[in-house]
Amino acid sequence: MQSNSRRSLLRAAAGLTVVGQGTEGGADEPHGSITDVGGLRVGHFTDSRRPTGCTVVLFEHGAVAGVDVRGSSPGTRETDLLNPISTVERINALVLSGGSAFGLDTASGVVRYLDENKIGYRVGSIVVPIVPAAILFDLGLGDAKIRPDAQAGYAACQAASNAPPREGNVGAGAGATVGQMFGVKAAMKSGIGTASLAIGSSGLIVGAIVAVNPAGDVRHRQTGRILAGARAADGQSFLDSMARILAGATLNRANRGGNSTIGIVATNATLSKTQASKVAQMAHDGLARTINPIHTAFDGDTIFAAATGTAAARADVSTIGAVAAEAMARAVNRAVLSATGIPGLPAHRDLAWLK
Repeated sequence: MQSNSRRSLLRAAAGLTVVGQGTEGGADEPHGSITDVGGLRVGHFTDSRRPTGCTVVLFEHGAVAGVDVRGSSPGTRETDLLNPISTVERINALVLSGGSAFGLDTASGVVRYLDENKIGYRVGSIVVPIVPAAILFDLGLGDAKIRPDAQAGYAACQAASNAPPREGNVGAGAGATVGQMFGVKAAMKSGIGTASLAIGSSGLIVGAIVAVNPAGDVRHRQTGRILAGARAADGQSFLDSMARILAGATLNRANRGGNSTIGIVATNATLSKTQASKVAQMAHDGLARTINPIHTAFDGDTIFAAATGTAAARADVSTIGAVAAEAMARAVNRAVLSATGIPGLPAHRDLAWLK
């Protein structure tokens, strides 16, 4: 195992510095958070009645944004505005929510909050808040009639802060699970995670936040070891979803479209909408490094990328995209390592044989 100093030297040689004070799953590796980017605030709403909620990222002075949707079962709002050919150049907030399609209503509450604060796209004397959103399916946990709504989105805005956001069973990750490819009885509890990286001494920072709800298993980004996923019937091992697929196992089709990993990467770099879209595309590599299989017909995987443009240093889009993928991979791992089990769905921290 590498020593702390050895790992620090390797990160320095790569020109990457982890921002923040947290550690990855109790290990000694710092992970940082998306709020390290600056110019943005993050707020969660978590419903106390069942595991569900939403997460909002508010951009204090707007941001240029792009999006890349990879899963076959997405649920999104206003993603067409992020197309480089669309007129609107800046967004005011992004929303991640549980509740499946019903959860898209959370963005209406965010719009109301921004409207009250006169923040948005100006058309003469009129201000129209621009709030793209993405949802995940968590209706299988508890009463499906309870889902995040406009008031939940408004409450998340009220709770927004530039402090490191909470991780695990909160916000959009409150009802997230992992490893449902062979049925919910084999699945585990997941959540929401965040991470950030600084690029050398340039002043450029890239952060990520992600609600992890995939059909596949989550693996450690470096070792490939399964951290959470479909469990064997004996409760003492993982099925290894990809190995089962290769062996010809029949997939559970009852929950088709019932999974998604939805996230945001943000940077203080200056990017165009085309470049932001490229960063969102590259950030999906972070999902591919940590979730297997990913981007299936069961999933609605969506990643937004946002650039605040507050850093003085000139940014290379390929560099930002590469770092975004690494930040996203770290955030995915954080989501399962920070999660807490609920009845019938243990988390990584609950399984003694993982220690």
